Amino acid sequence: MRYEFVEVLNDLIDYFLLGDIRLLQTWKEEHALDDDVASEFISNDSGDRAVQEGIVIPLAGIENYPYTVLFTLADETPELLKPESHLQHQRGGYVLRIENRQLMLFTWRILQNFTDAQIRALEARYRQPGRPQIDLDNGMYEVEILAGEVLRGAYYEPAIEFVLKRTEREHATADMDMNYRFTVDSQTY
Repeated sequence: MRYEFVEVLNDLIDYFLLGDIRLLQTWKEEHALDDDVASEFISNDSGDRAVQEGIVIPLAGIENYPYTVLFTLADETPELLKPESHLQHQRGGYVLRIENRQLMLFTWRILQNFTDAQIRALEARYRQPGRPQIDLDNGMYEVEILAGEVLRGAYYEPAIEFVLKRTEREHATADMDMNYRFTVDSQTY
């Protein structure tokens, strides 16, 4: 099964984050982090711990393009691995924990004022069609991240694809690079 979202923007900050946002909120409270989780993540090791524990996956180097975002489940061939696509990045070793049947791709800005009210407002916006969020069974998932360009009509579009598979593993692998830059060299923009 594959889910596709078009024209996903980065809020002018070169980051996307992937995760169960309510789980991240619970994790923030359990670790007594400030509401400015962005500052917490860059000033201490809380961001590293969140990634290692499968709470959130950061994607750095996200240029200011409208992206096609794909979530690929089960044994389907990823869109970016098809011959007509231009694969530029392929990284594995990530894990994600889902506890609220919700997986979303969101921007760094939400972390700057990570309060219940702001999270509820974001969830309300994400109920609108076309937002990069899917319902997903609770559990642990291995995540492979692909980035490049996919052919849509006569044009190539910048794309990021998340390939998700259930796993028993609870921590990211040692070779996972949380600072890896997923910059897409787009010929379109």
